[in-house]
Amino acid sequence: MRRIHPDIQDNPDIEQAYAYPAGRPWLRVNMVSSADGAAWLKGLSGGLSSKGDRRIFGVLRGLADVVMAGAATVRTEGYGPVAPRESWKVIRAGRQPVPPIAVVTRRLDLDLGGPLFTDATARTIVVTCEGAPADRRAAAAEVADVIVAGGDQVDLKLAVRELHERGLTKVLCEGGPRINAQLAASDLIDELCLTVSPQLVGGGAARILNGEAAQVRLGLRQILEEEGVLFCAYTRESSHD
Repeated sequence: MRRIHPDIQDNPDIEQAYAYPAGRPWLRVNMVSSADGAAWLKGLSGGLSSKGDRRIFGVLRGLADVVMAGAATVRTEGYGPVAPRESWKVIRAGRQPVPPIAVVTRRLDLDLGGPLFTDATARTIVVTCEGAPADRRAAAAEVADVIVAGGDQVDLKLAVRELHERGLTKVLCEGGPRINAQLAASDLIDELCLTVSPQLVGGGAARILNGEAAQVRLGLRQILEEEGVLFCAYTRESSHD
């Protein structure tokens, strides 16, 4: 892997390249897309991934305090709990061995008996709202930490604030496109880490944001490259302040 912006450097330190800024909360979105902007191939993001993408994916999880994902992504991608890694011991010093998964869900349509809840080293968090079915909220509270944020719909600003109050200030969102759009519309995204896969997909695949309109100005922080795959990091312009 080599750095092609701002300067050329072979084999950069990935952990250093993606280190969170010190002394402030930070919400990072990590996504992969094709060169023509598709967020998945045959319904899954894995077809767009690469060895380098999976390596960076692992580092980003190790650096994060919490991994956020929408319920649809959790179901489609078959999410399980984050597994501990020997390579994370240094970057997670003083924190729990793995970040918890925080699932954002309006309907609580989740497999509460699945590994994401039964096998998690760090107790899974469910982010929902008052309008969610009361019986499902009660069932979720037996196997997860439940955050109730909002009335009829999940209020992501309130949800992120609740995560911060729990000491989870380094937030990594892994999508999908609908929750990304909601985060952008709420002006909550500080950084976008985007892997661009060198292939064309076409068809009806969603973009990495799909839903509410938003206009967030980004500045290019770095580009890494490996085997034709680009790893771009953008920061929201106001996040430089």
